[in-house]
Amino acid sequence: MTVPHLTTALSGPLLDLERQILGAQPAIEHWLRTQWQEHTAPFYASVDLRNAGFKLAPVDTNLFPGGFNNLAPEFLPLAVQAIMVAVEKICPDARGVLLVPENHTRNTFYLQNVAALQYILRQAGMRVRIGSINPEITAPTTLDLPNGAKLTLEPVVRTGNRIGLPDFDPCAVLLNNDLSAGIPKILASLEQTVIPPLHAGWATRLKSNHFAAYSEVAKSFADLIGIDPWLIDPYFGVCGEIDFQARTGEECLSGWVESILGRTAAKYKEYGIDQEPFVIVKADAGTYGMGIMTVKHPDDVRGLNRKQRNKMAVVKEGLEVSHVMVQEGVPTFESVHEAVAEPVVYMVDHFVVGGFYRVHTNRGTDENLNAPGMQFVPLAFEDSCTEPDLDGNPDATPNRFYAYGVIARLALLAAALELERTEPVAEPATV
Repeated sequence: MTVPHLTTALSGPLLDLERQILGAQPAIEHWLRTQWQEHTAPFYASVDLRNAGFKLAPVDTNLFPGGFNNLAPEFLPLAVQAIMVAVEKICPDARGVLLVPENHTRNTFYLQNVAALQYILRQAGMRVRIGSINPEITAPTTLDLPNGAKLTLEPVVRTGNRIGLPDFDPCAVLLNNDLSAGIPKILASLEQTVIPPLHAGWATRLKSNHFAAYSEVAKSFADLIGIDPWLIDPYFGVCGEIDFQARTGEECLSGWVESILGRTAAKYKEYGIDQEPFVIVKADAGTYGMGIMTVKHPDDVRGLNRKQRNKMAVVKEGLEVSHVMVQEGVPTFESVHEAVAEPVVYMVDHFVVGGFYRVHTNRGTDENLNAPGMQFVPLAFEDSCTEPDLDGNPDATPNRFYAYGVIARLALLAAALELERTEPVAEPATV
């Protein structure tokens, strides 16, 4: 597979950072191993990275990844092996896994992800069925997918404190549903293991908690290899109790924008970076790239027009936005086929199993690429994330992707800390 050209591959201070990461590889891998002895990795996750040429940092971590269909076929052996390790920790006898997807059955691209995940689980020796909690699915329903495959959804049945299907009693429930609409009663107080745990869903989770944990991880890692933590960690702040429709909280928001822009500008000056800083304002809970805007001046968030307020006020499943995170914007200077791109790294347990580029032809280097019109270009991470070229060309592409795999695993470790510190969901369930 041809690896797309990276505009950062030719020059830029990031090469210094990459060389420091490569030079410290034995220490890094040992440090990560000790971390995984102390903390439990999430079952799976994907991390959106931004490579600015002078900075490499995560900007989002998804604990219910929905793009397994975008991984290259070469990833399958890695994914299968990692799934086997992850499932054996939870369900040693591998009696069966019930995969519970999102409710939107009309999104065929998402359903191809569900089919890909089911395939990987089966290749790992699992008995796996798709159990839908969508009230519209009242009988086994087979859907045709764009790639010619078929996917059968079956209505979940609850008996006592267990869920399954009439002829299928799974030992574990694997959620690929991020619970943006709240926690369904059918999933409450189950005796089966639910992975990820319910408190990993957006009914409970906050991005700011994740990035607070990531800042801790980044500082420890930076101390380990002797770098400035800012090179891998974006500044952020949180504005609570905001109401875009009522126009309340604007001063809080503009204050954080001014603060993050100022701190970023100071770092740009320190490193001689001749660019205009920007911030990303995003909902503190939610996914699918909703509730996000690029801001370059504090005045930009004062007096938003109706279209802007409507865009920011509500995210997936109609969840109203009351808390927002103001995050330092990390521009991307990577391109694929002359379009702006950002790498997304996929992990199962604590293993990197693949990745792809999210590409958008109509977005700029300072904009969110997780938006309608995005495309995906798979990359062969299975060699590059684990086997850097230490003795040959230091600028070789595998080395760059090793760095991506390291930063993604730092975000994964932050997610592990985040989940440890998040209170389990109180009963009864919310919906």
